[in-house]
Amino acid sequence: MSAEVAQELRTKQRARATSWRFRFVRALGPVLVLAGLAWAIAQPYRVTLLHPFGQGFWWLLSEPPLFVVAIGVLFHLVVSRGLAEDLER
Repeated sequence: MSAEVAQELRTKQRARATSWRFRFVRALGPVLVLAGLAWAIAQPYRVTLLHPFGQGFWWLLSEPPLFVVAIGVLFHLVVSRGLAEDLER
């Protein structure tokens, strides 16, 4: 077996081995966003932006479902790209 063929086989095996990791890392952000939206729909009383009477600014800003959505977006935009590139190598 030539070295070129062995290298191609090794590269294909590596691509198959990391492909599920790559897809998993890239899917984490959108899954977190969907989880936050599902949480906000399932428990609308947690999102006090819908009924802000008697709530202060910081209480309105610190909504747990909104935090989950924001973290999902930040993870997808900032972290997952670099992490996925490292997993491809």
